[in-house]
Amino acid sequence: MIVTIDGVAASGKSSVSSGVAQALGVPYVSSGLLYRAVTLLGLGAGANLADPAALLPLLSGVRLEPLASGNRVWNADHDLTADLHSTRVDTGVSVVAALPEIREWVDAQLRALPAPLVAEGRDMGTNVFPHAPHKFYLTASPHVRAERRARERPEDIPAIEAALTERDRLDTTQSAPAPDARVIDTGPLTLKGVIDTILNDLR
Repeated sequence: MIVTIDGVAASGKSSVSSGVAQALGVPYVSSGLLYRAVTLLGLGAGANLADPAALLPLLSGVRLEPLASGNRVWNADHDLTADLHSTRVDTGVSVVAALPEIREWVDAQLRALPAPLVAEGRDMGTNVFPHAPHKFYLTASPHVRAERRARERPEDIPAIEAALTERDRLDTTQSAPAPDARVIDTGPLTLKGVIDTILNDLR
């Protein structure tokens, strides 16, 4: 069994995926963390984030550790996870995620993981696991998403909303829902409400 949960930035994909995975008793995997890891390593090396030839040599030690409670990303024996959700990574990750060579690398890491699992990201249902039997797509207005993110970071809502709107523009190709995905507007729902909606659909 593979469940895919796609959606726009800050739509609650990680929290929802973790909750669904824990309810099902299976791991969940986040493609976004791998893209963020590539971005972080590229920034640390002073590499051009638009140049896959400069980024791919940095990735030989990168691995994703999927857990129902949350993912960890390692570079050899160094845990990168705590540094992946920063503003500078936010700014660069869309550039990295648009590179076909990096997308192929991320997709290969995810497809190598054994099922069952809950897969969360941008194009899990359209590209990585197109034959998954259960697909969901989460969305919400930029303002709602900015309010949620402001509760996690000490940044003002208008700045976050502007960044999310630009991120939506950059992510248009990767963020399209699969034709057979159920689209869920998370704006009027609590986290539990979204998780319950998905679980009810699965059952």
